[in-house]
Amino acid sequence: MQKLDRFELPPDFRGRSGIQCQLWWLVQSCLFGLSPQFMYGWRNFLLRSFGAKIGKGVIIRPSVRITYPWKLSIGDYAWVGDNVELYTLAEISIASHAVVSQRSYLCTGSHDPASRAFRIYAEPIVIEEGAWIATDVFIAPGVTVGRNALVGARSSLFTDAKADYVYVGYPAKPIKMRKFEN
Repeated sequence: MQKLDRFELPPDFRGRSGIQCQLWWLVQSCLFGLSPQFMYGWRNFLLRSFGAKIGKGVIIRPSVRITYPWKLSIGDYAWVGDNVELYTLAEISIASHAVVSQRSYLCTGSHDPASRAFRIYAEPIVIEEGAWIATDVFIAPGVTVGRNALVGARSSLFTDAKADYVYVGYPAKPIKMRKFEN
């Protein structure tokens, strides 16, 4: 049986002080989350102010939730849709021209199921250039989604997705090459 009274957060796990974390959560709830849809530049400014690396032309909807923005980088012209959860216990990198569609959950951390102390761990997620995470997709800790890969709606990805393939299902598996029209 797990013993939650033995749980300890590793030193510097959050990457910033508790005060900075609380300040971000307040800013996210008010200034970020209540901003009008069209104010992409404002939300990008707020994220940069808290240490996120945000490229040009990035579209992030106001309902997006980001645990620790200082562990987030987003390349040029990437999109992050409504109600996306970026659980940045470790770094999340979203490359240029990538899309993370509405209600998707990028989860960089969990607990070791064999640990009686419920030890927490975090592993980065990488979304490479031109990848598309469709609606309501779960991406597990430590996963890389390759260049131009597509992860279909309502899929769960627990292993790396190869470049230029379409993945669907639970767990997501490759079903065909992703081909673009000329």
